[in-house]
Amino acid sequence: MNKNRIFSYENLVVVLMGAAFGFVFFDRLALNFLSPFLVPELQLNNTQLGALAGGLALTWAIAGYAVGTLSDYFQNRKTLLVCAIVIFSICSVGSGLANSFLTLLAARLVMGFAEGPVLPIAQSIMAAESSEHRRGFNMGVLQNFFSALLSNFAAPLVLVAIGQIYGWRSAFYIAAVPGFVVAALIVAFVREPSSAAPPISAASARNTIPLLTMLKHRNIWVCAIVSCLMVSWLLIQITFLPIYLVQVRGLSPSAMSVAVAATGIATAASSIIVPALSDRFGRRPILILSGFVAVIAPVTTVMFDGPLPLMVLLMGVGNLAIGSFSLFMATVPSETIPPTHVATALGFIMGVGELAGGFAGPALAGIASDVFGPSSSMWIAATLCICAGLLCLMLDETAPRVLERHKRMIVSSPA
Repeated sequence: MNKNRIFSYENLVVVLMGAAFGFVFFDRLALNFLSPFLVPELQLNNTQLGALAGGLALTWAIAGYAVGTLSDYFQNRKTLLVCAIVIFSICSVGSGLANSFLTLLAARLVMGFAEGPVLPIAQSIMAAESSEHRRGFNMGVLQNFFSALLSNFAAPLVLVAIGQIYGWRSAFYIAAVPGFVVAALIVAFVREPSSAAPPISAASARNTIPLLTMLKHRNIWVCAIVSCLMVSWLLIQITFLPIYLVQVRGLSPSAMSVAVAATGIATAASSIIVPALSDRFGRRPILILSGFVAVIAPVTTVMFDGPLPLMVLLMGVGNLAIGSFSLFMATVPSETIPPTHVATALGFIMGVGELAGGFAGPALAGIASDVFGPSSSMWIAATLCICAGLLCLMLDETAPRVLERHKRMIVSSPA
């Protein structure tokens, strides 16, 4: 019985959807981990480095909402997901071929268009295939566990090592390979969710939801703003941390890769711990706590002068907040909005998060770093997550177990 549970279709979907998004971030973050090699060769400054991250986030945001909406309309999530994975893998090769800031920017813009739809589509498939009591856990593992292992832990170690031995261009080429493998596995083993409606019918046309109607749900617009703040917190650190550790803190590229990879372990752990805690204690309190815990990471990067292992440990504690991303980007919206509109809602929340947080955040932080000094970006990140924690006070609770517990308490209380 336990063996059947382990090899259930639900768990297969968790693994394949998680791998798909994990390699999305593997390819996306390759630029940041390889920046100590390519920045000198292409003669980039912090403003340009921020523009590369922001440009990808801009097209990611547009495609996430647009294609997520199309997947709800046509109900062909699997096909769109496979196409997106193949295209972003090809774009990784394009990044390796770049010989200037503009050609690298062009490759990253196209990559953003391909990567943007992956998360909302994957999460909508996961929501359809999840048991109710495991929804938060499954969606957290999908979004955070695999991306942490692949992009935060493995990517800095593997890509920096390849960059040192074979050059940064070869690292981009190799980063493209896993995406093709995952796409083939999804074609072979994942089915279109059984809840899908018939494609391109009058009924499916009525299943589209106007933006203003969607925003009448308070949780949707609160999660969208939190997404802006927390995505910016994350991408500012991801964009500037590797180059900051090398140029300001004096670490070698190898030491930097180990330090960043070590924080990835905490991120992977958070993807299991945080959603599981939210299933038990509620989405709202865990999201509030995560916002304030997130402050530790950027402040430690700038202020801590002690031993490197202790610095990495503190940064890892701050990165536990990454486990909350699946809550405000997927779990809370999917428990708030009707099932037929889940991909649209997720695409919207991820899209505005990428637009305001992923595009504007790194771009403005890059300018601030050039004007006011490298530590400016980290202080901006710290301020953003404090605001996110405060905003989460406005959320309505959605965790089924917690709502059921509250309902029983109301029923059993004396009139």
